[in-house]
Amino acid sequence: MKKALIGKKVGMTQIFDEEGKVIPVTVIEATPCTVTQIKTVEQDGYQAVQLGFGDVKESKLNKPRLGHLSKNKLAPKKYLREFRLDSIEGMNVGDELKADVFSVGDRVDIQGTSKGKGFQGVIKRHGQSRGPMGHGSMYHRRPGSMGPTSTPGRVFPGKKLPGHMGTVTVTIQNLEVIKVDLDKNVILVKGSVPGAKGSILKIKSSVKA
Repeated sequence: MKKALIGKKVGMTQIFDEEGKVIPVTVIEATPCTVTQIKTVEQDGYQAVQLGFGDVKESKLNKPRLGHLSKNKLAPKKYLREFRLDSIEGMNVGDELKADVFSVGDRVDIQGTSKGKGFQGVIKRHGQSRGPMGHGSMYHRRPGSMGPTSTPGRVFPGKKLPGHMGTVTVTIQNLEVIKVDLDKNVILVKGSVPGAKGSILKIKSSVKA
């Protein structure tokens, strides 16, 4: 059965396994998520579950969000995320999901928003090579040829050029859950995940598991 949770990236650290080997891990806070809506094929055309994360004052939410939550007498939630699951049996609006949804050894896909890098050139943004750095080169870090001259006389769509880098949705697949601490309600996942500290993450059972 596919499982899902919303989490907040706390940061990275390292732990030691039974053999004394260092394992780099990302600490994810999994404050209890509330099931705010169940979507069914009959009513919505597809099957999914919507989760709410993070308590917030009512004054911080707009009327549509408040109406959506108060309809089922739910506490205000700052973030809402939807997950398509193969089965939603046993889930009801108002249920709370905690860190123990996942267990040690589970494989998960984690989706987040990458760090923003601002406006960057082609070397940093696309990993292109630079030109000669001699004074006479006059071509050091520019994007390269713009294409043929008279024919077709234009730049083809998709040409890798300088521009805004980062702040995009990134999914890291097949990460291993190393530890689940229910007392602190955190999940330790092997390796790094997208986003800055404090960013919101979608955690779901891996599609490749």
